[in-house]
Amino acid sequence: MRQRNPFILADLIRIRADEKPDLDVLTFEHLSLDNLATPDEIRTYADLSDNGNRIAADLIARGMQPGDRFAIMMRNHPEFVEATVAASMTGCVFVPIDPRMRGDKLAFLLRNSGSRGVFCSDSGAAQILAVRDQTPDLEWLLAVESSEKDAPAIGDLQGVSAIKEVLAAPAATVDPRVDDVSHPLQIIYTSGTTGDPKGIVGDHMRFGGTGMLGGIFGYQEDERPYTGLSFTHNNAQATALAPSLMSGYRAVLSRSFTKSRLWDVCRRYGCTSFSVLGGMATGIYSEPRKDDDADNPVRMIVSGGMPAAIWEAFEERFGVQIFEFYGASDGGGMAYKPVGTGPVGSFGKPMDSVIMKILDAEGNECPPDVIGEICCRPAGGEEASVEYHENPEASARKIVEGWNRSGDMGHRDEDGWFYFDYRAGAGIRHNGDFVSTSQIEKIIAEHPDIRDVFVYGVPAASGAPGEKDVVAAIVANEREALEPKALLDHCRQKLEPNFVPSYLQLLDEIPKTASEKPQERFLIERFESHKNEIFARS
Repeated sequence: MRQRNPFILADLIRIRADEKPDLDVLTFEHLSLDNLATPDEIRTYADLSDNGNRIAADLIARGMQPGDRFAIMMRNHPEFVEATVAASMTGCVFVPIDPRMRGDKLAFLLRNSGSRGVFCSDSGAAQILAVRDQTPDLEWLLAVESSEKDAPAIGDLQGVSAIKEVLAAPAATVDPRVDDVSHPLQIIYTSGTTGDPKGIVGDHMRFGGTGMLGGIFGYQEDERPYTGLSFTHNNAQATALAPSLMSGYRAVLSRSFTKSRLWDVCRRYGCTSFSVLGGMATGIYSEPRKDDDADNPVRMIVSGGMPAAIWEAFEERFGVQIFEFYGASDGGGMAYKPVGTGPVGSFGKPMDSVIMKILDAEGNECPPDVIGEICCRPAGGEEASVEYHENPEASARKIVEGWNRSGDMGHRDEDGWFYFDYRAGAGIRHNGDFVSTSQIEKIIAEHPDIRDVFVYGVPAASGAPGEKDVVAAIVANEREALEPKALLDHCRQKLEPNFVPSYLQLLDEIPKTASEKPQERFLIERFESHKNEIFARS
C-alpha cells in the first residue's frame, strides 16, 4: 500500500481526516460581511477530504489529466481550498487569479497558463465570459454563489455550472495520482508591474514546507491565525492556510481585508495573530483611535513591511508584538526577525538554509549601511533557481552568477541585520534627500480626517535628473470636509521641509492588489489624467 506523505496536500488532508475528522480547522466568517443572519461556513478535515474527493471525481470525469491546469478565481470561499485539495488528488495544477481581474490581463493569465477550466464566483464568471473569445482553450466554468451585490444568477450565465451541484454528489474516494513532492501544484503569477505577469511554478514540497512556517513564526498550540488577504497571494497561504492545514491551528478567514472590522473579527473569534503587508499597517493605524484598541486577543502581527516610523507606536496602541519577515515569491529565500529581537525597522536575518547578501550592480558585496540589491542563494553552495511557466528566458535572467537578484534594494548593518529600502527604480529623491515615505504616511495617518494614505513619487516638475516630487494619495473620512491646506500645514509642523508632500491626490479609494499593496502605476496614470483630484503645495 502506498505510504502517505504529509507534504503532499491530498495525503495531508486524508491523514488529518483520519486523526481528527471533526476539528473545525477553517472558519469562513460572515461578521465582516454584515451577514450574521447566514451562518459562518465551517470546514472540518472530514469536510475538506469529502469535498476534495467530490471535486476530484468531477475533474477526472471532465478528462483532466495530471499536469493539466485549471484556474481558481474567487474570494476566500471554502470552495477555493476544496478545489486546491482536488488539484493535489488528481495531479492537476491550480492557477490562483485575483477575483478583481478583468479584461486583457485576465485573458492573458488564462491563455498563458493553458487553463482548461475555472473555479470562480458568479461575478467572476461574468468577467471570464467577457473575454471568452480570447481564451479558446477554456472548456468549462464552475461557479460558487457569492451573495454579493449585483452578482448575476449562475443559471443566467451561459455555459456556467454551479459548484454546489458537484458538491451534492457522493464522496467516492479518488485514488491519488501524486506520490512525488516535486510534482507541480500551483502556478502563481507576479503582478506584472514591468511587463506581462510571469507564472511562478510551485511544487507540492513548496506548499507542504510552507505549512511548517508556523514553527518559525512562533505559533503556539492554541494559535488561531486570521487573514483577510486573498488566497491568490502567497502571504495568505503562508501565514494562515497552509500552517493551519498542517497543524490544525483553526484559522479564521474573511473574503477580503476590511480594516474597519478587523478588530471586531479578532475579538469575536478569539484570533491570536494576523498578517499585514505593504500599506495595510498604515491603513490600520490611520483608523480613529478607540479606548479599547488594546483590548483584543491578538498576541502577534506577522508583518511583511511594517514601517519603522509606526512600528513601536503600533505595538503600544494595539497591545501586540511584531514578527517581521521578508520573502520573495520567486525563490528569493526568507529572512525574519522574531518578536523581541533585533532593531526596529529590520526584517531580520536569513534562515539557516539561505545565504543573503547586499550586492552592487557588478556583483560585489556592499559594505554595511550601503544600499544595494537584496540577493539570495542556497546555503549548500548550489545556485539559486526559479521556474517561470513556459518562460525559460525570464527564468535565466532572474539568476545572475548563481544569485537570485530580487529587484529589492536594501542594506545591512554591522551586526548583520537586514533592511528593505525600496523597490529598484522606486526610490524617491527630493531636492537631494532620500525621502522616508513611511514617516510621511505616519504623520498623515495620524490626522483625524484621514482614512488611508500612500506616498509615492512622480518625475520632478523641475526636470532635475533622478529627482521626484512627493505625492500623498489620501482617502478622507469625509472628502467634502477635508481642507487640503490644513493637512499640508499639519505636515509642515511635523516633517522636514523636503518630506512635506508636493501634491495631495484626493481619492475615494486607493487601488490595491490582492495582497493590499497599493498599485503605484495606476496612481501615476490617474495623477496625469485626473488633475481635478490634485492639490498642489503652494
